[in-house]
Amino acid sequence: PIENTTMTDLPKPSWQVEVDAKGAWVRKPTTFRNTITADGSSGFKAEAGRYHLYISHACPWAHRTITVRTLKGLEDVISYSTVDWLLAEGGWRFTAEFPDPLHPDYTFLRQVYLMTDPSYAGKITVPVLFDKQKGVIVNNESSEIIRMLNTEFNAIAKNPSLDLYPVELRAKIDEINEWVYKDINDGVYKCGFSRSQEAYTEAFNNLFHSLDRVEEILSKQRYLTGDKLTEADVRLWTTLVRFDPVYVTQFKATPLWSCDVMRY
Repeated sequence: PIENTTMTDLPKPSWQVEVDAKGAWVRKPTTFRNTITADGSSGFKAEAGRYHLYISHACPWAHRTITVRTLKGLEDVISYSTVDWLLAEGGWRFTAEFPDPLHPDYTFLRQVYLMTDPSYAGKITVPVLFDKQKGVIVNNESSEIIRMLNTEFNAIAKNPSLDLYPVELRAKIDEINEWVYKDINDGVYKCGFSRSQEAYTEAFNNLFHSLDRVEEILSKQRYLTGDKLTEADVRLWTTLVRFDPVYVTQFKATPLWSCDVMRY
């Protein structure tokens, strides 16, 4: 077992260390990148009851995973729990109201990371896809987790026919994901965590230029790729739904909403 961690052992919140020389927010890559496969060839077989998602309801990246879990009908296959809502010094934590159901004595999500790598000293982020059988983190990259949930659990999913990343739309989805991630998903963080006027102005302009692109697309069709819901919509929506209550007030992203985005 991992001992309870003291505050002096814990890293500072990640936004305090991800700013470049000109004051711009620079997101660091995630660390744990293993894959669950239907046949188990990866070492992690898709099985009911084996995996657990750690999320925060405040986090759009974690929201992606729990959304796809629901859309695919995996509620009885993959369990989940939420960390405490307050992200403070020491990172995400467990409390009496938001305990770790797998490790009741744990007080920080970092302890789950240390189960996988006792020397780990990097970022502590959500979502975390955890293997209860092996006692290790499988993956903490939301974009990869949602694709595993989309394809690898179809044999035990309630909605196996739903494909959020269909072959015929993959090139289009990938192209949309690229600029939506850079300018919108991550763009709101670039606005909120910038430490110079130059960095903020650049992030702000890119954000609303790309929101204009979304507006143009949605003025002509129901979803980003046409008439079919895909992962591109899930990835965009979890940012948009937080825009007014979070990013306008806390991340300095002034609202410039339009009717088509709001209908979306």
